[in-house]
Amino acid sequence: MQRIIYAGDSTVTFNHIATYPQTGLSQGLSLYVKDDVFIRSFAINGRSTKSFIDQGRLEEIDNYLMPGDFLFIQFGHNDEKMSDPLRYADPHTEYRENLKKFVETARRHEAIPVIISPIARRLFDAEGKFLPGSHGEYPEACRIVAEETGTAFVEMTKVSEDYIAMLGDFASRPLYVYPKDNSHLQMQGAVVMGGFLADGLLKLGSPYSDLLVSRDAKVVDEDKAPAVLPYMVQEKGEAFCDPTLNLDAFKNEKQD
Repeated sequence: MQRIIYAGDSTVTFNHIATYPQTGLSQGLSLYVKDDVFIRSFAINGRSTKSFIDQGRLEEIDNYLMPGDFLFIQFGHNDEKMSDPLRYADPHTEYRENLKKFVETARRHEAIPVIISPIARRLFDAEGKFLPGSHGEYPEACRIVAEETGTAFVEMTKVSEDYIAMLGDFASRPLYVYPKDNSHLQMQGAVVMGGFLADGLLKLGSPYSDLLVSRDAKVVDEDKAPAVLPYMVQEKGEAFCDPTLNLDAFKNEKQD
């Protein structure tokens, strides 16, 4: 079983009914990965790289990572908040250093880091023209850190900005929790953005593209693979699935 460990903010986190219809990118991505790929989201609302680290969230990931895991790193929305010293991280200094701490944590465990730039905010002016660049220099900082550390990088900011600009104000509203805000995604938006992330992983090639399921409906219809066992909750919140077992064995085990 391969595992994706996801670190990020509210645009990434896994939501439940209390925050419906908000849907995080980690939820949308689940539609694009293979059945034996497990996604564990450590993302949490309102965090920046700084507050995520300061509050011990990276330490939790450090204790959780295993060799061969993928650590997806996606921050920016809250690092930008200059009025909040508990979260603000300068894109030229602290933000870059914090991203490197995530990369170093992954590699210490022989895990594979992936830096992902933040998704676009849905911002339009009074004439209905899309306003790009709401993340300032943070997306470029992501690219620079990825280059300096030899880390895989997925450009999500420009891709999502271009897509929203193409859709326009009205058509892009169902992607976000509009009219409440223009930063958080609804299910439709999470699926679309998850697809853009999957596109980025596909372009990176193996081992990143190996995580993905085919998007060819014909291939799905002709798939003769046996049914996949559900993940079973074990102690300490771990998920377990033994692909060597079959459903009959699973049923017999439950009856014993």
